[in-house]
Amino acid sequence: MTPALTWESDGPEATAALGGVLAELLRPGDLVLLRGELGAGKTTLVRAVARALGVEGPVTSPTFTVAQRYAGRATEVAHMDAYRLEGPDAEEAELLGAAIAGDAIAFVEWPDAVLAALPEPRLQVELQHGGGDRRLVLLDARDAHDLELLGRQLADIRARHLHSESEPGARSG
Repeated sequence: MTPALTWESDGPEATAALGGVLAELLRPGDLVLLRGELGAGKTTLVRAVARALGVEGPVTSPTFTVAQRYAGRATEVAHMDAYRLEGPDAEEAELLGAAIAGDAIAFVEWPDAVLAALPEPRLQVELQHGGGDRRLVLLDARDAHDLELLGRQLADIRARHLHSESEPGARSG
């Protein structure tokens, strides 16, 4: 993936801040593709978006269940993991369609094997290990306006983070 934007996360709190930004951008019916090695933070990011959308209770990796749905305040969040799927045969394509159908904001981890069965995503996100809790997050959107808006929101978070580091005794996020 050639990123349009990058976000450097220094830990789960910064990844959660990114999730809050994404929650503001996403709308019911949107699809987000998530790529990254095991443990890169894909589910952490989905959990942060879900929390920002009012989902309560556990938000866990759907690796063994393949798909999960969570009820938020105004919309559902669909979370799918295609890691164990080999390709979009008829049964798996039907499962994919049912999992991400409707007015949910849908996230698909490990999407490459099933891309042919998916609609066009609004966003694509790749998380890369950076050592310890650090992650480099690569983001791309199909719409230039979305990229511009996302870029402004990320710049705002960066500015707030830098400002909080300059204050004596302030903790960074």
